Amino acid sequence: MDPRLPDTPAEQRSRLPLRYRVRRIANPDRLLSIGPLITVVLFLTAVGVAMSFLRFEEIEREQETVTRDVEYAQQRMRLRLLTLEEHLMRAAQVMAERQTTPKAFKAEAATLLAQSQELVGVQWLDANLTVKAQHVLAIRDTMPSSLAWTASAQQLTRQSLPLLLQKRRPTYVPAPLLGQLWMVMAPIQREGEMVGVLRAALDLETLRYLGTPSELGARLALALTTPDGQALAGTLPPVRRRLTAWLPLAYQVSQHHTPLGPMGGQVWVHGQAYRVSSGVIAETMVWVVGILSALTVWFLLSNWRQNRRRMAAQRALQAESSFRRAMEDSMPTGMRALDMAGRITYVNPAFCRMTGWSEAELLGCLPPFPYWPKEDRGKLMSRLKEELQGQNLAGSEIRVQRKDGSVFYTRMYVSPLVSPTGEQTGWMTSVTDITEPKRIREELFAAHERFTTVLESLDAAVSVANLGSQELLFANRLYRQWFGHDTNGHHRMVMQAQLSSQNAGQDAEDADDLAGLPAHTLVESSTGSAEVHMQPLNRWLEVRSRYLTWVDGRLAQIVIATDISERRRAQALAEQQADQAQAASRLITMGEMASSVAHELNQPLTAISNYCNGLIARVKSRQIADSDLLTVLDKTSHQAQRAGQIISRIRSFVRRSEPRRQATRVEALVSNALELAEIDARRHAVRLNHYVAARLPEVHVDPILIEQVLINLIKNGADSIEQAQRPVGQREVELAVRRRLLDEQDGVEFSVRDTGGGIASEDMDRVYEAFFSTKAEGLGLGLKLCRSIVESHGGRLQVSNLYNNAHISGCCFTFWLPLQAAAVGAPPASPPISEESETP
Repeated sequence: MDPRLPDTPAEQRSRLPLRYRVRRIANPDRLLSIGPLITVVLFLTAVGVAMSFLRFEEIEREQETVTRDVEYAQQRMRLRLLTLEEHLMRAAQVMAERQTTPKAFKAEAATLLAQSQELVGVQWLDANLTVKAQHVLAIRDTMPSSLAWTASAQQLTRQSLPLLLQKRRPTYVPAPLLGQLWMVMAPIQREGEMVGVLRAALDLETLRYLGTPSELGARLALALTTPDGQALAGTLPPVRRRLTAWLPLAYQVSQHHTPLGPMGGQVWVHGQAYRVSSGVIAETMVWVVGILSALTVWFLLSNWRQNRRRMAAQRALQAESSFRRAMEDSMPTGMRALDMAGRITYVNPAFCRMTGWSEAELLGCLPPFPYWPKEDRGKLMSRLKEELQGQNLAGSEIRVQRKDGSVFYTRMYVSPLVSPTGEQTGWMTSVTDITEPKRIREELFAAHERFTTVLESLDAAVSVANLGSQELLFANRLYRQWFGHDTNGHHRMVMQAQLSSQNAGQDAEDADDLAGLPAHTLVESSTGSAEVHMQPLNRWLEVRSRYLTWVDGRLAQIVIATDISERRRAQALAEQQADQAQAASRLITMGEMASSVAHELNQPLTAISNYCNGLIARVKSRQIADSDLLTVLDKTSHQAQRAGQIISRIRSFVRRSEPRRQATRVEALVSNALELAEIDARRHAVRLNHYVAARLPEVHVDPILIEQVLINLIKNGADSIEQAQRPVGQREVELAVRRRLLDEQDGVEFSVRDTGGGIASEDMDRVYEAFFSTKAEGLGLGLKLCRSIVESHGGRLQVSNLYNNAHISGCCFTFWLPLQAAAVGAPPASPPISEESETP
């Protein structure tokens, strides 16, 4: 069939003047003289064209019928083969799961043959393809054993065995010497291994007979053939050549063939229609004779013009109807027609696709219609009554239920359906699926409401301004409250943020200057942030800005300003309090170590007193030489220097100063901390050992704060040993310093180990809490300050107990500090160790 649509009415009308132009130019007398001849010629031409068209339509319709029937028969045969395969696989599975005997096999085979009438015999082969048992129908013994199960069949079975192992499904093989019998082999598998084969004989004639519907046998012949056309089952009537075969409208045999899918293209279903005499030619000849006789009457010449006009109008109407029908069928909008009683008289394919109901199921339905949701039927019935009365015809949103139960939203418009005579015959309704647009609209509206609500309730001023103009594209409530409805505040914040960034050492290329910069790189750039002080507001603001593409494609800049005045004041206060707490902690530490410091100072002072008293006595007795005098004075000076160093070290430790980070040698940190920590350790009779890895790089820290951490950890270890009352041989604190990688970052690790009583498991999570201490006189601030100091340097502080078998033998505090670039001229750094390295 020609897929092109019929000519539109405009195209039909465009050709009408050209046809009538000949009539205007021709001579009327000459036209009357040759009128009958022209009429006959035109009529015969029209008859020939009409007959050709009808014949072609008939041939095509007959061919479509044959194709449909053959495909239907092929589907039935294919279904029977699939059912047969399932029965064979089920029987093979049963035989694999059970210990089947030949007698049991025959019973199973009889059941299989009863279920699948296409089979005439079944054999059971073991893994070596040796026949163990077989069963053949007695009443249909068309397959003698001496002929069907010959050595050639065994050989063919062996050849098909690799394909059977690969498919693990039934395989079809033509039986030797018998064309209509095929072998169907199914594997018998046990635990993934093939232990035998179930081989059955398939009768193609029976398959064709059972697979052919009875209603098809009267109009076409069906046969099963090979791909080259050789008949395997059934027969096809021979195509006889007739004398009229050379004619254009000669009879053509309608036939169709298609492969039978499960048999791998080796068997085809071939169908051929029986010749049926339609009598079209005889009827046409009678009709032509009558028309020719009538045309001989001259009165038709007077009606020629009218007939031509009528035919043109008829063709135009037909083209118009076909064109409108094509439009209705192809449009995505559903169409539904109701009569005056509310009965459905027409639905287009789009309406059927929307609802899932077919045209046959909908035509003639009375309300309530099947596509109405049950919960809406009362409302929809009332609305339909109003529509049938001509009321409430405006577009309305209605829920429609598909055949599968799903519900979607539609918009329906109702209009009167008027016949050509002007009489209303019903109502026409157009239906549009608005489920997706409705969902998108609701989501967009909800998203816009959420977005607007969030922006309006933010504690930050948000503004978007167009670059190169003074247009403010968006401003939330807080921005309008601070700066009004113009872009002055937006540009002022951007300028101050740029000045703050430049003062902080940023390059001039980061300035907000669009000259020579492509727009796409600006949009893809990261967000800039700066803290500025706005004098008109007397507030500190954190200003973040970036470029973006606005909804209309213009390049814009968004600025988010957060009030951080309270945070700045809190930070300043926190820093001040932290400095005071650290200084107080150092004073508390020195206060706790006062007796030890006094004892440490008493030794050099006592030595100085003794040296002076002895020197005075020997000078008075004049029993001292100059060399002895110098020796005594040198020792006295050494003891005085030692006392001064202790006092200077204590003063530098407790002196309150501004935090100042600098490149510091790890050896100096450890030496200064140990010098003070050893004073208290000796008082507790605790041996203090230390290990510092060679060639450690410098760390960028505040040395006083890190020394405070080391002293507190060492002092806590000594106090824990004293509290645990360890014997003298087990009173030891060890400080180890080494280089270590943590989270792929290079750094230095300080670990302080003691042999005290450790930390109880229930107190492990509370050791860093303020005012929590396991010591009776402790304030609970030391470890919290230590953790704060370490984390302020970007490091980590951890604690764990040391065990000897199942007993706690001590505690280990470890803190890690990240490295900075080593100073110029520093010795080469030692290689770092990984996190899995053990501590010596």
